[in-house]
Amino acid sequence: MQVCTQRSWKRPYGVGLLVGGLDESGAHLYYNCPSGNYFEYQAFAIGSRSQAAKTYLERKFESFMDSSREDLIKDALFALRETLQGEKMTSSICTISILGAGEAFHVLDQETVQRLINEFEVVGEEPPANEAAAPDAEAAAPGAAEGAAPDQGAAPMDI
Repeated sequence: MQVCTQRSWKRPYGVGLLVGGLDESGAHLYYNCPSGNYFEYQAFAIGSRSQAAKTYLERKFESFMDSSREDLIKDALFALRETLQGEKMTSSICTISILGAGEAFHVLDQETVQRLINEFEVVGEEPPANEAAAPDAEAAAPGAAEGAAPDQGAAPMDI
């Protein structure tokens, strides 16, 4: 990993990567930013208008450990929907990949993704929010730098 940060010709220019993996200690999510630095997160979003998705994930973060796979997929779709400005979410603009203990990495087909989108958008509202966690997350989000909240050490999504 360090070779790419020390030789400029080996570093992809302007490319950010979000990489998920699984080892004996559990699941990991790494963000490799264009500078060559990398950070581990529990939940993260990159790309255009990703701040809306990050804000959604920070608000819902406390409930992720107790969530089922379906709830996690639903939260991921709601976070993605936050980034769409007037566009309709369809399976042609998103892909869902599953990575978990005891199962191989796999990508859901477009029909399954569209069925999930339809199922979750029928309700037409966000899943119930944890009222106790929402005000704290909203108070920490404005002006907070990536990685750490101003007076709290690690941000909710940081390891």
